[in-house]
Amino acid sequence: MHAMRNLEIVWEDLMEAFENGDTEMIYFLDRETGEVFSVPAEYDDESFWEEVGENQERYLEIPPFDYGQERQMVHAFIQGIGNDGLKAMLVRAFTGRHSHGKLNEILSFYPEEMERFQALREELLTTRAAHWLEEHDIYPPEHESD
Repeated sequence: MHAMRNLEIVWEDLMEAFENGDTEMIYFLDRETGEVFSVPAEYDDESFWEEVGENQERYLEIPPFDYGQERQMVHAFIQGIGNDGLKAMLVRAFTGRHSHGKLNEILSFYPEEMERFQALREELLTTRAAHWLEEHDIYPPEHESD
């Protein structure tokens, strides 16, 4: 067991990594420094991959964006909308694979719903990142939520 440590992690960088839906990029958290960095999946530097492989305790690979989880969140969000017309529109938009852009486009005309959606999405990412850190015994100092 390694000691739990408080790491100064740049939360925005971590959120960005958790939002990464691009399978071409791999994000890592350097457990020694708290730095979040990314490399192309096809990165052609053997010594880099060797170092990462030998230091898995130090370089933690950040899991890619979870579309399944997001779809559930979006689904729940749409169910919670009181405006039937808007709800119907979003349900249609949501059935596409890249529903994200369309969803944002439609919601841009409904500021309150947009705000609610962004808050939910933020919460999903934050929760996911926090659980992941906990699994690795990393407890970042409390950020501004308190």
